[in-house]
Amino acid sequence: MAVTKPSSGPDPILLTLFANRFMSVAEAMGRSLQQTSISTNIKERLDFSCALFAPDGDLVANAPFIPIHLGSMSFAVKYQMKLHGKELKDGDVLMTNSPHAGGSHLPDITIITPVFDKGTNEIIFFTASRGHHADIGGILPGSMPPTSVNIFEEGAEIVSLKIVNDGTFDKKGLYEYMVEKPAQYPGSSGCRNIKDVESDIKAQIAANHKGVQLITAIVDDYSLETVQEYMYHIRNNAENSVRSLLRDVVKKSGTNFLTAVDYLDDGTPIQLKVEINEEEGSAVLDFEGTGCEVRGNLNAPISVVHSAVIYCMRAMLNVDIPLNAGCLVPIEIKIPKKCLLSPSRTAAVCGGNVLTSQRIVDVVLKAFHACAASQGCTNNLTFGTGGKDKNGTAIAGWGYYETIAGGSGSGPGWHGTSGVHTHITNTRIGDVEILERRYPILVHRFGLRPGSGGKGKWNGGDGVIREFEVMQGMQVSILSERRTRAPYGMAGGEPAMMGRNTWVKQRRAEDSDIPEETSEEDMGPRYINIGGKATVFMGKGDRLLIETPGGGGWGMPDEGRFESTDEHKLPWEARGSLAERAAAQAGF
Repeated sequence: MAVTKPSSGPDPILLTLFANRFMSVAEAMGRSLQQTSISTNIKERLDFSCALFAPDGDLVANAPFIPIHLGSMSFAVKYQMKLHGKELKDGDVLMTNSPHAGGSHLPDITIITPVFDKGTNEIIFFTASRGHHADIGGILPGSMPPTSVNIFEEGAEIVSLKIVNDGTFDKKGLYEYMVEKPAQYPGSSGCRNIKDVESDIKAQIAANHKGVQLITAIVDDYSLETVQEYMYHIRNNAENSVRSLLRDVVKKSGTNFLTAVDYLDDGTPIQLKVEINEEEGSAVLDFEGTGCEVRGNLNAPISVVHSAVIYCMRAMLNVDIPLNAGCLVPIEIKIPKKCLLSPSRTAAVCGGNVLTSQRIVDVVLKAFHACAASQGCTNNLTFGTGGKDKNGTAIAGWGYYETIAGGSGSGPGWHGTSGVHTHITNTRIGDVEILERRYPILVHRFGLRPGSGGKGKWNGGDGVIREFEVMQGMQVSILSERRTRAPYGMAGGEPAMMGRNTWVKQRRAEDSDIPEETSEEDMGPRYINIGGKATVFMGKGDRLLIETPGGGGWGMPDEGRFESTDEHKLPWEARGSLAERAAAQAGF
């Protein structure tokens, strides 16, 4: 159904009212999803997004969830519209996660529900939710394998599944796509915990239904014509705001040509040239010069590139407007073929969504001279058990996934923030109490990494230290960046410290790392730097020490500015599970 364009200017009060009403729909969907989900990843870490879409698939409004989800979900909605056309009916719900169909990476499963007009039975809106599911199969628990070289190793891929058909949930189809099909690929397993995934999928469906009810109520209150008119006004307002931003950039920088380049840890360049038309308030962002597709999993689908760009445009705006499709109307994005930002159909992509997207943001903000680099990473940690053994027998298991915070970059007039998720991610970290209660894990340290932020007139934020011990043998994987290239400073500011991943391995006879002639020093644990992307089987008592990058500094450092002032800090005392274990050992 075509959107009715307004014949006159919007009423400013109604414009604000509808912007907030639309956002409230997405917020209510999010609350419903959190309350009805079961997995740690969605219920506690909040790794999900909900949004409202126009009948043409454009993003209308969202709550402040995960930026990388919100900018790319529109691609998924439009793909399903093109695929199903007018076949959709009231009571249908679609499910997809394929990067080829507007997805980001496979663990992010999108549920799409059409909203029908009661009178004409035409689609007037879509509600959609995207959640990161902790395990969807693949070669490693957690479905974020740092060693994947094609998409089949990363788990279940679903181009389109009518998960609800005329009101009936397709449990058999879900099992086929999530468990049976991924296990057909050599070395890969099906979903290791299908019950959790099924429960969370149903929670997403329920959240979408909540959105359908709320947007239908708004239409009943104001009429469809008025609601769609102000939907257009809101998008138009975002478009005009971005046009004003681009004109201001030209005035402040004195040029309408901007360039920037940054590199992934493997040396792959991400090159950007920006040409701004000051008269129109438009811009062309050309990624010509970006490196070719990589053999690993840092390839980023086109939808992820658009997501990163729309986030940057919205982040640079100094006005309070909802993120929506209008932000990209003045922007033309050019992506060269056969580069890692336009990967082939079977390329591995699980790291592109969470790591390459961060580098795209770094490059865009660097070109616009907006701020220093943030940590540029999400420090993706997965661990678990189960899957196929050496004989190909499927073993039941589980998987856990989390992203770890770092430092944000500083800018002209502000210090960076320490210990936060930055840019395209907006999730929580797994709570220590929940982590230790649900999984055989003991957290030794979780705190800031002092001095890791770049120094400058305005200091970058510090990264964090997270160290945990495994209480039983399990596969542990880390997928991270900024381990060989530091987050940049700007305007004379210093770069931040790079991250580091260290395996603290206990010596074992079965591993042949106990010397024949041993001393007390020789029997201590081994400290092994496993690099930015690695998977290792850790035995009981082994620890993983993750030190995340800080944010870059802005401006030349002032002499004497960085004298330590730690008098206000209280001495650290062991507490919680570590203290309890130490007390128990002492008592024994």
